Amino acid sequence: MKPLTIFIISLLFLVGCNQSSVQHNTELEESIYSIVKDKNNREVSIKSLANFNWDKAILFLPYTTQEGINEQLGVDFKDPSNIDMRDDIYLLVFLNDNKVVQYAEINRQKSDFSIEEKEFLTPSNDLINIERYYK
Repeated sequence: MKPLTIFIISLLFLVGCNQSSVQHNTELEESIYSIVKDKNNREVSIKSLANFNWDKAILFLPYTTQEGINEQLGVDFKDPSNIDMRDDIYLLVFLNDNKVVQYAEINRQKSDFSIEEKEFLTPSNDLINIERYYK
């Protein structure tokens, strides 16, 4: 009985460590919120706000499924925001060396966001467009 208990505890620890290494970046969320709040702004430069190492970021629209997230990322990532059931946020997931390192929930603030025809953002191509649905 004791070896089984140790195995289960070890397994739970390893699973917990895998997801816990992904940081929910609330500071980035607040910075983006401030930029979007200013109605004169039409875009957000992510590179200037992300003070950590990343080489790719993917912007997920409201109602994106878990399967869609994993497919676009190319890795398994358990979405903690439950974006598949929400329309009040966009989910921005950052990768470095094909590993998810951080994510941010972007409050819509009566706006939509896009990265145009790009599949993902990079530090050299980092603009998110803001489209407001009120004038």
